[in-house]
This record gives sequence, structure tokens and C-alpha cells, in this order.
Amino acid sequence: MQSTPLLTKQEMAVWTWLVSKGIANAMQGLASMIGQELVVTALKVKQYPVIEAAQLLGGPENLLVGIYLTIDGDATGHLMLVHDPMMAYQLVDLQLGTSYASDLSSEMGEMEKSVMGEMGNITGSYFLNALADATDMSLTHSPPAVMIDMASAILDVALTPIMMEQDDVLVVQTTFGTTNRQMDGVFLVMPTMDFLREVLAKSAGTVSR
Repeated sequence: MQSTPLLTKQEMAVWTWLVSKGIANAMQGLASMIGQELVVTALKVKQYPVIEAAQLLGGPENLLVGIYLTIDGDATGHLMLVHDPMMAYQLVDLQLGTSYASDLSSEMGEMEKSVMGEMGNITGSYFLNALADATDMSLTHSPPAVMIDMASAILDVALTPIMMEQDDVLVVQTTFGTTNRQMDGVFLVMPTMDFLREVLAKSAGTVSR
């Protein structure tokens, strides 16, 4: 059975414009932190059944490092920065000047998790600041939670509250990397329907339709 679209074509165009603006700002902030230029290699906005969302991250049993934040303020939602362990360790190395990625058998310590958490802080703040500027809304985020687990377990944290209200989720999936290293990360934006309604209503006078 085909899902009913959560947004009209016109609303999807507005939402895509807004998140593209937010993600460009988020990548600028993250690039400043790690001292490396970042490029967005793919950006997809797509509606998924909640129960299939783990396929976005390589399958439910894929081991990942996730940084999770909730969106608060005038609207609520979920943000997640996800890396495979190798990229997460390489990003830590870029920030700390270490060679942590050379030994994946090591467990990520508190310092490394703190670096990953700060990446989540910066990415979330820059993303939400761009949306707030475009919509004249007040948007903040929670402290970041750093998780090392399978994709299904990481996504469940964000998707469980969404499942209580809807069967499908509108996911913004962004793949990015540095210009001189083959590293890919995924930035997920998973809004609640209340979030979408608020953002689209507030952006009505800002974005040309």
C-alpha cells in the first residue's frame, strides 16, 4: 500500500530549500571546527516508512557512531550526525592531531566522545540558526548524545516518539566529506509533523513559491 505524501509538491520544494540552506551553514561550521573544507556530495529529501529507516544507514545491524540532538523551541524534531567508526575516528584525529583511527580496536574514550559531541553541537547550532533566520523562529537543541551502536538502535532513539504519531517520516539525508580525504558522513534531519507545519507556516512569506 502506497503511503500518503506528508507534504504537497509545493511544500516539499519549500522544505528542501530551507534544509539546503541549513545544511550549507552546518557544513561551514563543522569545517571551521576541524580545519578542513567540507563538500556536500548528496542531499536527498524523501519520505520513508519509519520501520524501514535503518536501511538509510546500511541496514539495521551496521555499526555506527551517532550524535543525536533534539530540536526545541517554537517547534520540535530530531537531528542526527552519523558516521561509520573509521570516519568518526578520522574526524577525531583531525581535531586532536592524533592517530586514533589507526587502531579501531580501541574503545572511544571520554575525550574522543567529547570531540564528537562538540561536532554535533556545532552542526546542530549552525543548521538551526539558518532555519531560524529564514523563518523568524526560536530554535534550539538539546545537549548531544554520542552513541556507538547498531543503526537500528541509534535510530530508535529518534524514531520511537515519531512512531507514536505517524507511520512515515520525512528524512533529509546529506552525505558529505572532506576534499582531500575519502570520508563520508550522513546528516539526518527527522522532523515531526508539528515541526513541518510550524516551519512551513513561518516561511510562507520568506520563500518564493
